[in-house]
Formats: sequence, C-alpha cells, structure tokens
Amino acid sequence: MSSSRERNAPRPGPDRGRAGARRGRRGRGASDAAPWLWGRHAVLAALANPMRVAPIRLLATPERARDLPPEIAGACRPEIMPAAEIGRLLPPGAAHQGLALKTAPLEPFEIAAVARPASGVIVVLDQITDPQNIGAIFRSAAAFGVRAIVLQERHAPLLAGALAKAAAGAIERVPHVRVTNLSRALEALSDLGWRAIGLDAEAPASLAETLDERPTALVLGSEGEGLRRLVAEHCDALARIPMAGGFESLNVAAAAAIALYEAVRDR
Repeated sequence: MSSSRERNAPRPGPDRGRAGARRGRRGRGASDAAPWLWGRHAVLAALANPMRVAPIRLLATPERARDLPPEIAGACRPEIMPAAEIGRLLPPGAAHQGLALKTAPLEPFEIAAVARPASGVIVVLDQITDPQNIGAIFRSAAAFGVRAIVLQERHAPLLAGALAKAAAGAIERVPHVRVTNLSRALEALSDLGWRAIGLDAEAPASLAETLDERPTALVLGSEGEGLRRLVAEHCDALARIPMAGGFESLNVAAAAAIALYEAVRDR
C-alpha cells in the first residue's frame, strides 16, 4: 500500500501558491509568540517538513533526545529537560510524550494553487472550531489522499497545539487554505471545475447516491448548527450519511472519515 504522502497530489512549491510571503529563517531568539507543537508524531513530522522555517526551540526528555534522527538532533540542538519541566512550558494537560517544538505557523496556500488541476477531493470546513475534531479530520484527509483542506480565517484555530497532536503529523502532509468568505471560496472552486457537496443530515439523497466521478469539494458544517444557509446554497448538492438506530448525526470528525472513504472508494 502506498503512503498517504504518495497518494496526495503534488504539493504546490513555496513560490507557487503560498498565501503569504515566506518568513525568514528563525533561531532561538525569535518571538515567544510562536505557537507550540507537542507529541512525538506532530513534532517529528514538523521537523521533517521542508516547508517549515527553522525551529525556534526544540525540547526533549533525555530518552526522546536519544531517539531523534541524527540529522535533526545535529541541526536543532534540542534542549534536554525532564518531562515535568517540558509540561510547565506548555498549556495544562498537554500530552507532549517527551517532545515539544516552538516554531512559526505553516503558511496557507491559495485556492488556485491546490485546486489545479481539478481532480480528487478537497475538504471545506464551515465554522468547525474544535481543535480535536479538526486535527482528526486532517488525519483522515491524509489517509484518504485529500488534495487540501479549506478553513476560515477567523473561525478556525491555529494548526498547532492540541490540533496538531490530534492530527499526528497530518498538518504537514495536507495543504491548507485560509479564506475570509466560504461562499466566495466555493464559487472560486466551481470556476476551477469542482463540484461542491454539503453534508446535511436532512438531505433527501445519500452521499453514495450523490457522488460521481467529478472533482468534489466535500463541505462539512459544525456539529451544533450544521452548514450555514449561504454556504449550503453555494453547494451543488446536499447529501446525508444513512444511519440506523435513531441517531440524527455523527461527530463531525467521524462523519468526515466516513464521507472521505465513500468519496475516494471508486476513484
């Protein structure tokens, strides 16, 4: 079986689609405002990602420091400290597994950079704000070869912290886009050849009945409110995941995993 990185479409290069200007290389003297990543998979994936700028600080317990690949340990010079001391530098309850990394956030891509050529699946998140859910969606997106994830600029958390831990390295593999207006983003995707399908528990047709071979933008709404009206109106079709047993809906991360499996099953 091929890896999720192999299944993903080629990532746009840093000069062909990053939304912001590339930041300069950073050292330990950089701003303390940069976010933390923690957890073994999240930290090692970030350190291996050539799209990342140089880390500001890398913290490791003695055991984890011994397990670091030599090229990472030599380049980053981790600060060795006990697990409890690492924990005091992170938010309460952070399950850091002996590794933590302070680094600048990943730069987002432009929609056109990830949507061309039009093929496969893109995920669009409408006001989903829970870091654990978004992290789990990134993990599913990497597993099923999603082209990119579109997030809102103001109503989505940074790709760091608990979100990155839940994603287990997937934020480094799946490009993301930040937009201020999802309706306009769906219009842009439509112009580029994408068909938007919104998940709606009340939709008359099932997802399996609605999907076809066209490039698909799968639109997911928040657990409480679902898709907002204007976002739903900008979808080409609405579809539901059939469920028995009286349940009305699934956790959004679980629904995303099921929907992505269905969307890529016959592609």
